[in-house]
Amino acid sequence: MKKERIVVAYSGGLDTSVIVKWLQETRNAEIVTVTGDLGQKKELTGVKEKAIATGAKKAYVLDLQKEFVEQYLWPTLKAGALYEHTYPMATSIGRPLLAKALVDVARKEGCTAVAHGCTGKGNDQVRFEVAIAALAPDLKVIAPLREWEFRSREEEIAYCEKHGIPVSATKKNPYSIDENLWGTSIECGVLEDPMVEPPLDAYQRTVSPAEAPDTPTYVTIDFRQGTPVAVNGKKLDVVALIQKLNEIGGANAIGRLDLVENRLVGIKSREIYEAPGATILHFAHRELERLTLDKETMHYKAKMANDYADMIYNGLWFTPLREAMDAFIDETQKTVTGTVKVKLYKGTLEIAGRTSPHSLYDLKLATYTDEDTFDHGASAGFITIYGLPAKTFYRVNTTNGRKKTSAAKK
Repeated sequence: MKKERIVVAYSGGLDTSVIVKWLQETRNAEIVTVTGDLGQKKELTGVKEKAIATGAKKAYVLDLQKEFVEQYLWPTLKAGALYEHTYPMATSIGRPLLAKALVDVARKEGCTAVAHGCTGKGNDQVRFEVAIAALAPDLKVIAPLREWEFRSREEEIAYCEKHGIPVSATKKNPYSIDENLWGTSIECGVLEDPMVEPPLDAYQRTVSPAEAPDTPTYVTIDFRQGTPVAVNGKKLDVVALIQKLNEIGGANAIGRLDLVENRLVGIKSREIYEAPGATILHFAHRELERLTLDKETMHYKAKMANDYADMIYNGLWFTPLREAMDAFIDETQKTVTGTVKVKLYKGTLEIAGRTSPHSLYDLKLATYTDEDTFDHGASAGFITIYGLPAKTFYRVNTTNGRKKTSAAKK
């Protein structure tokens, strides 16, 4: 009888390491692992060899960095999408691309099922399964963490020790870490108590503000139609550009976030994030939009940014709505070209300058010097018309400054 072939989303971490062996034991299946290189560092070291040693029939390690930036990160940046106004969603935005990679390998290898290492109370299970359903509705999805016998990370660690599976998590260091080019998320362990300050060893890519330089660091970023193209005047490819800003930002303690967030499944979770490059780029992009977008477009786009962030966070990347929103956002970005100068100092960001050939800032309209060309006399008529609805309402519904009651009207 031909064995079932299952493709596994494999990071080499605790959960996915257990999954490979567990699926072999419980389903007698052939396992093909897929690891997407989204710019993570530690997780890729020896990951292919580890997957094979754990029992995988084949192990794919796919370089997805360029596609990740151009097709996923830049649209998110141009949208200004920050979940709950804070989180750049490094983990969230990586999931649809990884789901696409899983489907591609499943087709190539003749797999009938896809397995992931997401928990039953997390967001990632939704992101993976909704994406897979959109891209390959015929594929079966297996979620071992929703059905297996392990009830704690300690039990999983013991299982790994029993089967000789090396993992970086230990009972003394039980952090769950997810890293890519756009940022790092850290959870579990003492971080589950929102009153506990994150220990120094929890942070992976940023120095503490106390260890950051005592003098400010300045960085300039050039944008073309909403997309960053150069740092400090030097044009860089998309991956190198983010890496450079991660390096500069991390050395200045930029991008540390301690967030209690609302998960899709209805619970609140506490995680810490590090996103130095993403934090700098979102800040700079927003400042350039202030200079180049008209008021109504900027305000409407800000409303859409929240919806766009919710869409990514809630696993709805592969939807007609996202494509329609991208069309609007791309139209708004046609004039978002210019240079932004940012001051970095011990974990803080400040705007130090901005310029654009499409700048809507008119010095002769804004100035209070004798070069002022604004027609002050036009304001009186404008205010009369602008305030007329409010004036009419309160003239009809108040007497001597007090609201009329229904009885008084009768």
